[in-house]
Amino acid sequence: MRATRGENVVGYLLLALMTVVTLVPFASILLASLHAPGTLIAGLSIPTSPSLDSFRRAWTAASFGRLLINSAIIGICVVPLAVVLATLAGYALAVLRVPAGGFFFRLFLLGLTLPVELIVVPLYFDLRSIGLTDTYLGVVLAESALFLPFGVFWMRTHFRTSPRELVEAAQLDGAGSFTVLTRVLLPLAGPAVSTMAVLFFMWSWNQFLLVLILLQDPTTRTAPAGLGFFVGQYTSDIPVLCAGTLIVILPIFVVYLLFQRKFISGMLQGAVKG
Repeated sequence: MRATRGENVVGYLLLALMTVVTLVPFASILLASLHAPGTLIAGLSIPTSPSLDSFRRAWTAASFGRLLINSAIIGICVVPLAVVLATLAGYALAVLRVPAGGFFFRLFLLGLTLPVELIVVPLYFDLRSIGLTDTYLGVVLAESALFLPFGVFWMRTHFRTSPRELVEAAQLDGAGSFTVLTRVLLPLAGPAVSTMAVLFFMWSWNQFLLVLILLQDPTTRTAPAGLGFFVGQYTSDIPVLCAGTLIVILPIFVVYLLFQRKFISGMLQGAVKG
């Protein structure tokens, strides 16, 4: 059924409205960051003499270089670990039909409903008892476990909708379970895996409360957590605050631009299969 001309017009108007609503706040932050430090700003204010002084002050005052490196280290470690575990678990639950697979899948679904605020305090004491607080390893393990329920759900859904005939044909040719996964299913799962990896990196980079609790040492603090402390120091200096905010979100923006085609392809593939 094709949409009428009126429906197309309404759809484009809604998309245009949503675009404006999304871009205006970012435009406001960008324009504010181009003002000189200490400038009083109200609403959308176009600077008469654009300056990068606010970015220089924010970068120096908050040591964003160290913060960005910490976030990158954690994200680079979390993504492959969580992706591999989620792929293996999703494959086992969808294709191998492991005993009690339905029960374990429900446990993963239960993990999707648990807010991080509920588990962060007991998690801190558990990790402290084994010496993993104020360490990258503790945060990597915690974030990987936090993202795993979604990853298992995502990959199980993808593998369940893959052509069963391909799996059976490979098994008839003598392929083992690992060969079926790596040679048959994973080449078809590129968009799904790419989308999951981008989401994991974005979630890891934006993680605030978890790293705020687990990383008390300022030298290991991540960019969002460092930005939280930075806001408390420069509450009245709006241009410097906006510059710091843009510094923190810029890596996420770059990652999305680099992988936007695969990300959108994976999302659409999941929507069609769902």
